[in-house]
Amino acid sequence: MNRISIQYVKIPFGELIIGSFNNQLCICDWRYRKMRTEIDKRIQNGLNASYFEENSETIQLTIQQLNEYTNGEREIFNVPLNFIGTDFQKEVWNELLKIPFGETETYLGLSKKMNKEKAIRAVASANGANAISIIVPCHRIIGSNGKLVGYAGGLNVKNKLLQLESKNKQNKQLNLFND
Repeated sequence: MNRISIQYVKIPFGELIIGSFNNQLCICDWRYRKMRTEIDKRIQNGLNASYFEENSETIQLTIQQLNEYTNGEREIFNVPLNFIGTDFQKEVWNELLKIPFGETETYLGLSKKMNKEKAIRAVASANGANAISIIVPCHRIIGSNGKLVGYAGGLNVKNKLLQLESKNKQNKQLNLFND
């Protein structure tokens, strides 16, 4: 049986399940989200593997980079990723990676960038199925009216992540101005 190494990790915003397979991150998701069972099943079936609570270099790298992010020291992650999902989901998740730190996008805007404007509901669904939270920044997606909408970690966490990024972006701009 193939093994997916997993660890449960607390960060200032909540508890994550972080997992790696063949030196790639395959899960970094909120431990207590509604779709936990469904997502775990998709990942384990997709990799023909089971979870084993153990450490790995990829998990340690992910934890280090998440700590840097929460401390305002990192904007871009460079952990090797392994997306487990449909081709369409992977396309959406890759598009999410293009949303710059400290900025937001709407489901409609994301759909337009993918040239799939009529697939807005499918884009929203794929966004919700993202199993690599924070690193694949689905938290940067907001409603067309500018309001916060659904997030696996909860809207309170989504708001805190967006505030962290906005604050860090502003501080960086102030530092450039003062230099």
